Amino acid sequence: MQIIDHIYIDGAFVTPHGDEFFDLFNPATEQVIGRVRLADAEDARRAIAAARRAFPAFSRTDKRARIDMLKRLHAAVIAKEDALFEAIVEEYGAPVTRGRWMARHAGNVLIEAAKVLEDYAFVREAGTAKVIMQPLGVAGLITPWNSDAGFICGKLAAALAAGCTAVIKPSEMSAIQTRVVTEALHEAGLPPGVFNIVTGRGETVGAEISAHPDVAKLSFTGSTLVGKTILRSAAETLKRVTLELGGKSPMIVLDDADFDAAVPLALDAGFMNSGQACIAGTRILVPQARLAEFEQKIMRAVAGIQSGDPRDARTSIGPMVSRRQWERVQRYIRVGIEEGARLIAGGAGRPDNVSAGWFVRPTIFSDVRNDMTIAREEIFGPVLSIIAYRDTEDAIAIANDTSYGLQAYVCSSDTARASAVAARIEAGRVLVNTLAHEPAAPFGGFKQSGIGREYGAFGIEAFLEPKSLLGAA
Repeated sequence: MQIIDHIYIDGAFVTPHGDEFFDLFNPATEQVIGRVRLADAEDARRAIAAARRAFPAFSRTDKRARIDMLKRLHAAVIAKEDALFEAIVEEYGAPVTRGRWMARHAGNVLIEAAKVLEDYAFVREAGTAKVIMQPLGVAGLITPWNSDAGFICGKLAAALAAGCTAVIKPSEMSAIQTRVVTEALHEAGLPPGVFNIVTGRGETVGAEISAHPDVAKLSFTGSTLVGKTILRSAAETLKRVTLELGGKSPMIVLDDADFDAAVPLALDAGFMNSGQACIAGTRILVPQARLAEFEQKIMRAVAGIQSGDPRDARTSIGPMVSRRQWERVQRYIRVGIEEGARLIAGGAGRPDNVSAGWFVRPTIFSDVRNDMTIAREEIFGPVLSIIAYRDTEDAIAIANDTSYGLQAYVCSSDTARASAVAARIEAGRVLVNTLAHEPAAPFGGFKQSGIGREYGAFGIEAFLEPKSLLGAA
């Protein structure tokens, strides 16, 4: 049983003012494995004050000093990789193959930001004017539970690269992972107050950060519903806001696709991170003329996918993060059946031979219409919908008929044709015949999938404001 009773403010581990304790679970066993003492609004105010005090000096550091800091942070997080991996598997339930990638990703985002900063120009010319890219101020970074360490480090890397100080509010459900990351970041020896980490509830700590007048910038990853609340709160002080929100990503399988390649790609895209991914390709668009062929191949393939013990190397789908999330996914499966979708794999309940844990059977529906609930709403679990289309124009129309626009996928044997389709999809990223991630490329959504971009130079600029100087030498 781990007891986490400290937060991180002004360069030190301190006891929270808040006195509520929150139980932490192993989602694979449903057993309580720890308790975390939650920060409250007073703790958030203390953290914001520390970040504000640190901002004037930190904002004046030069690019080389920040690059060195990011490299120290990277080295410190990499040194904790094994401990972070264990926390990810135990507290989040990530399968070991995914968990190892997640632990490494947390360090990688820091070094990638350092690489971008090497060539980033903070001073530019615009006609006769000099344009200076100036750090905004204190940044409030609010992160989710589905990649705790990666989001903490990724948002912090961009803020620090820009010269902002930060107050981070991670999910209370990920406190063990957060403790490992915080200890690693502390080891890098950054000046006190440059970053602060206060684990607490969204309605208290998150709300205080979103509304506080000394916070100049907000970066939030999470649900569209919560993102709208944050945006309304931020409007009172006209904070700059980056929101990375929900998704209902289409996987367009064109009629010339090799199904032996397209089917595993579709399953990997749909079931990534145990289905708990905003970028998951949960709507699989298949040509009507080849629907039966696709169904046969995907049913055979999904039969070999294991949902179960995350420490089993054969497992690719781990448990849902909580009982509440498991019940949410189960409800969507029932709704899919009730609305007339045809279940071709999986279904309600736990997988066979699993008696405990918040595990979901890898589930696929066919005969799904794009107006069905399971095709419109983000499920955040391993539940996929196959939607048949008539021709390419119909596929593009269906793909774009959504309130979301975060990511999309196109499969084809003709890369030029696939790229032409990708250019017409309303999404922040479109992947053609791949699931690759490019850390230098901007990431973010169209429509209700968010505002702004993260990663690369675009991600750093989200924490900067251009200032024009005229008549200066």
